[in-house]
Amino acid sequence: MRITVKYFASVREALGPQESIEVPEGSTVGSLRVLLQSRSSAHAEVLASGRVLRAALDQALCDESARLRDGVEVAFFPPVTGG
Repeated sequence: MRITVKYFASVREALGPQESIEVPEGSTVGSLRVLLQSRSSAHAEVLASGRVLRAALDQALCDESARLRDGVEVAFFPPVTGG
């Protein structure tokens, strides 16, 4: 199934605004993150498992257990703080 991955803030600066990727049926946001880490050294660094990132599935915040469906949009971005 094909999905769109969007990046924001510092993640966007490192990886660009978005990409389209084919993922296996039954994938989750967490397994997508692991899959993306294998795309390049920049992906591996920015999306590393120890790095705190937020995720959204079709513009709704989610955790890494959220299941993906064909055509969904997943976004990754760093935590935001106010001031």
